[in-house]
Amino acid sequence: MNDLDTFVALLAPEGQSLLAELRDHDPADELATATRLRRDHPAPLVSAALGQARLRQRAAAKFGADARLMYFTPNGVEQSTRATVAAHRAARLAALGIRTLADLCCGIGGDAIALARAGIRVLAVDRDPLACAAARANAEALGLVELIEVRCADVTEVDTAGYDAVFVDPARRSKARGGRIFDPEAYSPPLSWAVETARTAPVAALKIAPGVPHDALPEDAETEWISDGGDVKEAVVWFGTAEGGAAGPTPGGRRATLLPAGDSLLGAGLPDPEPGPVGDWLYEPDGAVIRAHLVADVARQIGGRLIDPTIAYLTADRLAETPYATAYAITDVLPFHVKKLKALLREREVGIAVIKKRGSAVEPEELRKKLKLGGGRNSCTIFLTRVDGAPTMLLGHPAADAP
Repeated sequence: MNDLDTFVALLAPEGQSLLAELRDHDPADELATATRLRRDHPAPLVSAALGQARLRQRAAAKFGADARLMYFTPNGVEQSTRATVAAHRAARLAALGIRTLADLCCGIGGDAIALARAGIRVLAVDRDPLACAAARANAEALGLVELIEVRCADVTEVDTAGYDAVFVDPARRSKARGGRIFDPEAYSPPLSWAVETARTAPVAALKIAPGVPHDALPEDAETEWISDGGDVKEAVVWFGTAEGGAAGPTPGGRRATLLPAGDSLLGAGLPDPEPGPVGDWLYEPDGAVIRAHLVADVARQIGGRLIDPTIAYLTADRLAETPYATAYAITDVLPFHVKKLKALLREREVGIAVIKKRGSAVEPEELRKKLKLGGGRNSCTIFLTRVDGAPTMLLGHPAADAP
């Protein structure tokens, strides 16, 4: 029995009964559970059900409560869009007036689900029969079959004419290449094909890795970097007119969007701010801001400056509100010296230290071992970085904890 046959068996009554029994399965008991279940069910079906239970547990971080009802493949869990990010993108497309969309490289259907929930009718296409089976099962499980059509086909051969928009999520992982693919032209399909396809549609969005080189980005599109809870998740290349108001893409624009709040910063093409001495406040820009090269835009917001021409930390003499960076009150600016730092923390009864680094060769965990922090009642944030090219330690605490 191949993978597709086994998956189809999971959708039958016996497979459904197994999945229901494994809904709250503890992976630590898997051997005993497998032995017990194989007394009454075929071994391949038991293995498939246990595998699906594991995938659902892993997928909960991306899909929340929906994961308990959905179906996954190993690649689907790894490559699918986090539900919060997919919902943001779907909402932006809906705000542009999109009502029909071709979702190319749909995988297990995570984006199609978000698009359908935003009221968009979706053609979901993938060449992997197992992924397509999972996408169909997910549309059924979540009550979205009226809005999602799944087609198993080569996306390069699909006619997208007649659709309001196209969304492309090329595969960025390869077993043959040993994991993640960093060259956009090695995506499947290549980024160049996705760009040309996007240009034929009224509106298009291409999901790419957030580390994509800026010089690989098309200048007739807007690129949006998205973080969720402070973690950069992806970049999206948007094509189309700006008729959708704030939701419309700006050709050549660079944007950072921070979820879950949804704050979105469109860059103004500012030059890097001049570096200067460390002030009373240090600002750590969100990763999406850094990836989008919008540190200068945040500096203008807060009236700040760089601490070093090569380091994405900002500093200012006054505290200013911004959703795009986390502020810290700085108490000490010291040359890097482990023994002096250890003595200072002991003197201040610091028992908890958050260690951050940017532009330093020192690893935080190695430094933590050397500091041998005791049970002191106070806490501290330590920044290992460079100031005007010199290795430096900045000590402080989050603005929220400031007196």
